[in-house]
Amino acid sequence: MAATDAGAGCAPAPAPAPSGSADDPLEAILDAIADPVLLVGDGRVAAANRAARTLLGEHVVGEDARIAIRHPAAAERLLAGASPADAQPTELVGLGGRDTRWEMQVAMLPDARRLVHLVDRSAGHAAEKMRVDFVANASHELRTPLSAILGYVETLDDEKAGGDVAVRKRFLKIMHDEAQRMQRLVDDLMSLSRIEAEKYRAPDTAIDMAGLIAETHAVLRDQRGERGRDIVTDIDESLPFVAGDRAQLSQVLHNLINNAMKYGRPGTPITVSLARGPGSMIRLSVEDEGEGIAPEHLPRLTERFYRVDSSRSRALGGTGLGLAIVKHIIERHRGRLDIQSTLGRGTTVSALLPPAPLRLSSNGNSTVTGSV
Repeated sequence: MAATDAGAGCAPAPAPAPSGSADDPLEAILDAIADPVLLVGDGRVAAANRAARTLLGEHVVGEDARIAIRHPAAAERLLAGASPADAQPTELVGLGGRDTRWEMQVAMLPDARRLVHLVDRSAGHAAEKMRVDFVANASHELRTPLSAILGYVETLDDEKAGGDVAVRKRFLKIMHDEAQRMQRLVDDLMSLSRIEAEKYRAPDTAIDMAGLIAETHAVLRDQRGERGRDIVTDIDESLPFVAGDRAQLSQVLHNLINNAMKYGRPGTPITVSLARGPGSMIRLSVEDEGEGIAPEHLPRLTERFYRVDSSRSRALGGTGLGLAIVKHIIERHRGRLDIQSTLGRGTTVSALLPPAPLRLSSNGNSTVTGSV
């Protein structure tokens, strides 16, 4: 009997539940909530669900709630105690990360404890910031050429300048160029808007990408003269058709090849290739031999109006929307865009695209649907 007692005395005590008392049914409910939730009593964290412990640390249970959440606005709110203002959420900027936005909501429970609910609003804030930035950038991009046009109109209205044929021709040429720049920008804005409106509807027409590349190559070779003759193609003819929107995939090709023409060194090749990608995907790549792009710029290249060199981009006729349009088209096609660049050697932009779906024909053969 004594041995049995000794063995019982040596048995390890059961580990406490990480978020407080295991027999409190409220805590089991908290762990089922996806958002971070804390139970606060007497100013200390009595329980914290898994999401709260992930955000704030496993050690928060038992800590002063103001220290556990580690944010001045949260500390001020919790210090204030119960009040009608508890119904209003408190914004916590930078909780857990520099660019995060959280809302803290506090509810009083019948036993005088408080339920603290944290809601992540970072994605919504980022989307709103992008919208505001987009409007500001678009306005700026339109205002710049418009101001130039108005300035030259006022100058031409002056009898001295307007009477000089050479000056008038030069000013009219500048005005024409600025108006075309505005037209390109408006066209790109409208294109981007149309693509975004269709993003939830994946295209399913079978597109012959090899044929589309050959067609684009012929057009640009004729239009762009010497630089157009620098385009070379490397096509795997055995590839299946791509599921896509022909007009949009043509826009992708034109945007990527035109970018390579602008930023590749004169006389160097622009290589357009079509090859097998991972899985069943098809890889479209456009490679230039230009100056390359520094690594810190790569993640932002597909942002609207983002430019590595603003003055050079504008001088080359860029709107700052080309790669943003490409990205949205590829996403609509349920594909992936990848940009690789080495300083001094050049840049390769690749798009992975899904193959067109197959259907069984009446004679038992597999055929692509609606090929173009």
